[in-house]
Amino acid sequence: MHPAPAAGAARKPALLVTEDGTTFHGRSFGADGETFGEAVFATAMTGYQETLTDPSYRGQVVVATAPHIGNTGWNDEDDESRQVWVSGFVVRDLSRMRSNWRSNRDLGEALADQGVVGISDVDTRALTRHLREHGSMRVGVSTVETDPEALRARVLEQPQMVGANLVADVTLAEPEVVPAQGTKAYTVAAIDLGIKSRTPYRMAERGCEVHVLPADTSIEQIRALAPDGVFFSNGPGDPAAADGPVALLQQVLADGTPFFGICFGNQLFGRALGFGTFKLKYGHRGINQPVMDLGTRKVEITAHNHGFAVAAPEGGTLDTPYGTARVSHVCLNDDVVEGIELHNADDALIGFSVQYHPEAAAGPHDASYLFDRFTQMMDARRTGQEGGR
Repeated sequence: MHPAPAAGAARKPALLVTEDGTTFHGRSFGADGETFGEAVFATAMTGYQETLTDPSYRGQVVVATAPHIGNTGWNDEDDESRQVWVSGFVVRDLSRMRSNWRSNRDLGEALADQGVVGISDVDTRALTRHLREHGSMRVGVSTVETDPEALRARVLEQPQMVGANLVADVTLAEPEVVPAQGTKAYTVAAIDLGIKSRTPYRMAERGCEVHVLPADTSIEQIRALAPDGVFFSNGPGDPAAADGPVALLQQVLADGTPFFGICFGNQLFGRALGFGTFKLKYGHRGINQPVMDLGTRKVEITAHNHGFAVAAPEGGTLDTPYGTARVSHVCLNDDVVEGIELHNADDALIGFSVQYHPEAAAGPHDASYLFDRFTQMMDARRTGQEGGR
């Protein structure tokens, strides 16, 4: 076990205020200062490092519902991107020591290094109940402001998440290639809307050479790669504001290239096909969400991080210029759409997406078969093309 830093006992008082004036007092950890964002709660009991480095949390202050956070410290292997993306982190009990053989620093130190403000000693159960009852809302966390009304006034000046286009904040600047493990079998063009590093790794395990591309990539640049499939990643913000990636995806579908999308990619797939999207009251965030595959009736325990969802059409099917789309997965907690499939005139699968995270970072592994489904779909297209020659 590693002892807590000597300064841990002298952490500053901190203040949290929501946009409706609800106030919590606690103690600071991480960086000093002030931060703002949309307050959302995440129900995972473990995997906080993967959560904090998930680009989908851009612009959000994450409330951990698990009461004890920080016990495994921080390591250099589990980051899911190049930095911590959350605007702030709210916990009840911050561990006084870290105990994990891979840990090389504690959670507070990692947040301080990246300028991220945290607050502990908060009644996170009460805060979570408040967000469930009233919905996700803007919040401020400060180690310098002691007046709740003054902090609330600044909270109310912050932009809403509805209408926020945050993709440009998180996408990479230049293309990167993740080589296939073993023999290369496929070329995949992966559009980075806020991709987690484990996702291309999961495809590489299956023989995919993954070209991770910026969100503003053109259809001509994708065609130049002659990919076997195209992937759209997770990401932050309102899908209704991401018109550029939607237009790109429609061109991909018009080319007949097999498509796979997750999370934000699922919402953009829905928009490209003609579905609507809407903001959930408080969203799904955690690694314990039950989802049913409507085709197999199998229930999976899945990892989620989304505040928006696809609006299902009546009957769950929709005729599109690219084929017939239908809802393939639903959340058993609230019937929210968790997956879409696109079939051609022969009822062959030519595109699919899920709202959850099959890369299992952090866990669970129930949905890893979806990466196999992607390779099977690419195989089917290749076989069909070769058979027609």
